[in-house]
Formats: sequence, structure tokens, C-alpha cells
Amino acid sequence: MSLRQNLNSLLPEILPSDPRDAIKGTELISLVQLKLDENYSDASLRYHFSIMSCDPTSPIAKVEKGQGYYLRTTQIPALSSAQELLSFKQGQLDVMGDNLEASNHQIARLQKFHAIVQKYSERHGLFPFIFREALKSGAPIGNLWRFPELAQVEWDLASADDGGLALNADSIAIRRSQGLPPYALRAVRLRTFCSIESLREDFFQTLSSSMWAQSGHLYYACGVEDEALLDSIRNLASHFGIGVTTFGLNLEALDELPSTAHLLNANPRETEALMDRIQVNVIANAVQRPQIDWKSLSLVRGDSPEIDSLFRWINSCLTEGKVVSY
Repeated sequence: MSLRQNLNSLLPEILPSDPRDAIKGTELISLVQLKLDENYSDASLRYHFSIMSCDPTSPIAKVEKGQGYYLRTTQIPALSSAQELLSFKQGQLDVMGDNLEASNHQIARLQKFHAIVQKYSERHGLFPFIFREALKSGAPIGNLWRFPELAQVEWDLASADDGGLALNADSIAIRRSQGLPPYALRAVRLRTFCSIESLREDFFQTLSSSMWAQSGHLYYACGVEDEALLDSIRNLASHFGIGVTTFGLNLEALDELPSTAHLLNANPRETEALMDRIQVNVIANAVQRPQIDWKSLSLVRGDSPEIDSLFRWINSCLTEGKVVSY
């Protein structure tokens, strides 16, 4: 196994996820050398750290305007990235063209929006499960119509005095006695911007990828001010029962946000300040179905093992009687 392959395997176990806890190069070299079977020079390891930190597919990232290394934020799945760029280019051909830097810039915006939605979901008791394998590079393009970017599981929680994230046992018992699932399962499609050119594709993909869930939701980072576009959104939402929410973050606002890693690792005070920067606007409420469509669910189970992972996580929460981290 080459040194780079060894590092790809070892670094995720060593590196901190928070850039504020970044490990300096000298310390990282010592930690890595303890785990390597072969002897490599300090210079060779330092060279590999430097080269790999410039590779967006590697696990190591370097602190911006500072020293030290941390664990790179998981990349946006390839199919989601490709579709985001394609949709963006349709309206921005003169800006994007074949400009790799501009493409990477747009992907960075999408990553930040993913982080914002994760934080928003956690803060509002909509515990997120992110689909990665189903939308990874090499996955069938049709998976964009079978799987959303993320699912949200909404539980009825007990009061804070009873344990914070403890499940409400009485509510669960009542739901089960009525033949209802003890949670609400939502499928969510994410987009940084909304345009008339991509609106129908956004809606139909959201509808298709949420058939097995109890509701489908379309989240836009940007706000929508154009009245004709708003009317189109409301008409489609009313017809198909899809919920539409905007977060008031235009492209410039996304650029001004901290890095994705900082957003995901924000402490409670920082998260509170972050939530003050977004303007959530529910344009249309989703139609909530009482049951999961098990027939539709069975059709997608074979397309990705993540469906089984999602329900194993849900079952572990029921077994523990509290929401446990995925």
C-alpha cells in the first residue's frame, strides 16, 4: 500500500473535524508515524500533507489563513453537485462557461447551504439523515429521482425536565394504538437558487424522491421576490402537495458565511447567531400523509443500502427511548 493510501486510511482517525482544533504539521507527523508500519521521513510526510490538502477528495484540509490541519468536510454527493452546476449554468452561461474556479465556487455555496440546513433541522427537532451513497459518483443518474439529499425525522419529544431528547412514550403508545408511525418522515430536496427554467424539474424530482416518505419538501437557499415565479411555485405546490421553504440567502450572502467546517462545528452561541442571519419563509406547506408508503419504499430499498441504515437508526432511537446521533 502506498503512503498516500495509508494516509487516506489513517488521517480520518487522527484529524479533528473542527478547524479550531487543527493539529499543527509537526504534531501530525508524530501521530502518523506512530501508526505507520514503515518509516517515512518528516519531509516526505509534510510533502504529502501539503499536496493532499489541495485535493478536495482527500480527508485532510489546511486551515485558511493559519496553521494546522483538520478533517475535510464530507463532500456534496457527485450527482447533487452535477445537477446543481447544470441548473446554475442554464441561467448563468455567461458567468460559468467552462470556468473550473466558478464551478468550484458554486459547489462551495451548495456545501454551505447543506450545513445551514443541517443546523436548522437540528435546532427545530427535524433530525437529519443525509443520503451520500445513493448520490455518489458512479451511482445511476436515475437516483436523483429516487432519493432526496436528506431525510428529516420528526419525533414527539418529552419535556426538557424529562431528559431533553427523550422520546414521549405516551405519544408513541397512542400513535401505535392508532396504527400510525411514532414519527414523521420528511424527504427534502436542496437547491441554492430558484429559476423558472429549473422550477419544474425541482418540483418533479422532489415529488418523485419523496413518494415513500410522509411528505416532500423543497428548500431554496435564496429568497423569491418575483411575483410570477411565486405564483408558479404556489400553483405547483398546491397541485402536488410539496412544501416549499426559502432561507433568504442569496449567492452573495452564502459567500459571506464562514467555511462549511466552521458552520457544522458551530457552538450553541454561534449557531444562534447563524440562525439570526437567515430569513426562513414558508411559501407553501407540504401535505402530510399519515403513513409511509411501504410499496414505494420497497421499490427503492434495493437501489441503496442507506434506506435500511435510515430505518435502523430510527429503530435504535425507539429502542433507546431517545434521539441518538446517527
